[in-house]
Formats: sequence, C-alpha cells, structure tokens
Amino acid sequence: MAEAREKLLEIKNLQKHFKIDRTNVLKAVDGVTFDIFKGETFGLVGESGCGKSTAGRTILRLYEATGGEVHFQGENVHAKKSKKELKKFNRSMQMIFQDPYASLNPRMTVKDIIAEGIDIHGLAKTKQERSDRVNELLETVGLNSEHGNRYPHEFSGGQRQRIGIARALAVNPDFIVADEPISALDVSIQAQVVNLMKKLQKEHGLTYLFIAHDLSMVKHISDRVGVMYLGNMVEIATSDALYEEPLHPYTQALLSAIPVSDPQVERTRERIIIEGDIPSPINPPSGCRFRTRCPFAMDVCGKVVPEFQEYKKDHWVACHLYNETYNKDAKASKTQ
Repeated sequence: MAEAREKLLEIKNLQKHFKIDRTNVLKAVDGVTFDIFKGETFGLVGESGCGKSTAGRTILRLYEATGGEVHFQGENVHAKKSKKELKKFNRSMQMIFQDPYASLNPRMTVKDIIAEGIDIHGLAKTKQERSDRVNELLETVGLNSEHGNRYPHEFSGGQRQRIGIARALAVNPDFIVADEPISALDVSIQAQVVNLMKKLQKEHGLTYLFIAHDLSMVKHISDRVGVMYLGNMVEIATSDALYEEPLHPYTQALLSAIPVSDPQVERTRERIIIEGDIPSPINPPSGCRFRTRCPFAMDVCGKVVPEFQEYKKDHWVACHLYNETYNKDAKASKTQ
C-alpha cells in the first residue's frame, strides 16, 4: 500500500514564476503538490508548455522556487545554503536531459563527460580507479570501453542518451529526473532506452521522475502518473487506474488520442477533441484553468478553484464534477 511506503520526495505547493517585464509574470508552475515514493517511477505528463519540465528542474534546484517546498529524505531542498550541503544534495539527485545532442559537451571525450561528476565529488582516488569506473558505467548502459575515447558527434542519438544515463549514474544517485529522455529519439530506439532505465532501476534501487508527453510510453514505465495542465496538477493515480478510469476531462481527452492496436476497438472508440488553444500562463483563466476548453464546464468553474481531493483510494483529482456540492447543483439545473 502507498501509505506504508517510504516517501523519498514531498513536493508541497511548489511554484515557479518567471518575471517577463515590470507588470507580467509567467506562472509556469503554480501550486503543485505530490509525493514520490522510494523505488517508484512517477510519470509526469501534459501538453507542451504545461510546466512539467519546469517542475522537474525546480525540484532539482536548477531553478530556485518562487514558493512552496521540496523535501528530499525529510530535508528542505530550497533551504540549503552552504556549498557543502548543496554538493551532497547534487550527488543524491541527478538529471537525464531531453536533447542528447545539446546536453553533451562536444569538446570533451565520452570518458571525461561521464567522469565529470566522479571528479567533482572525489569518488575515485586514482586515475586507474576513475578509468575502471567509467568503463563499468559504459558497459552498464550497453556501450564498451573503446567508446570512452570518442567524442559525442561520433554517436547516434540513442547512444548519446545512453552516455547521458551513464553520466547521471556516475555519482550513485538515489533519484533521477528524466526530462523527456526519449522524445528526441527514433521510435525504434525509444523502447530500448526505456527498458534500459527499468533494468537500471531494479539493479540500483533508483527512483525516477519521468517527464513525457507520450502517454503510452509513460504507462509502460510508470507506477503512478500525474497529469499537469497550465501549471497545475489536475489528476494523480496509479498507472493502471489512470488509464482504465480517467476522471478529469483533460485526462480523458489525452488518453482518447492514444491509438489502440485492436482495429475493431479503435473504430468504435470515441475520440474526445479539446477545443481551443491553451490559455497564456501569464494571464490564466480564473477558477479552473481548464474551463475554457472543457465540455463539462459549469458556472462554478469560473469562480472557484477546484480542490485537489482524493476521490477514490490513491486517485486524486481537481475537478468540480467530483465535488458533491457543485455536482448536485449542476444536476439540478439540468433537470429544470
């Protein structure tokens, strides 16, 4: 059961706002709350621009939080000030970046790229120990020691992402944020990288925050999934529950767009089309942020921000359709 599991991360009302000019503020992440349990993969999904990558970077403190708290193993991440504290924290949490072409220094050999964290944290006492550790990491991700003397441009996209994974593993982290790690790769390579990540998770006891917009791949790797829309979390559930019974209208629309392999089921399936464009995060709608595109929007949706509540066991949703008070009012108005 989720309650009996150890919480590795607690994210409480996390906010990250970017000042655009004197009067405008872009609310990329605006009050997100969720937990990540030790050893699990938490999938974070949503349309481009919903704030999922910004949330991941703010959790790692690549961005300073505007508000809220991130607790890692019981310690407030954004309260750490000293270099010693930050260095210890940085070793515990690592990131796999989206673009394997841009995230590797083209002037460094693969061996030096992977060993950078080892050097910073003093994890190898001798050059031989450093070399042995790099070779071990290369083999772990499906490459060999000969690759260590080459440069990033000599590798394919899938191989570069494996190098990025080896770099993240080099300092023995507990937690890894994978920011759309397969979106820049060919479809044939994506499954290989995801399967490698699952294998490494079992072998090293890793915990992942897996950020993506491909919901079918998220289901394959994630234990639980959170759905973001315009800086807010709208639904969290186990992977199976979310895909079998999505509650939020936005989640339902996202899942309806995933093709089904059975042609008979695909022909009879109803596709939910979301009307309109995503509103600007500089000036988001009042109340529920999805209301301007929601086919079930009620009067209350424009006035009251929906509470993020546990509608079913371990299944959380922020929608007035699941609030008894507003739902009764909506049903009453339909019958009149």
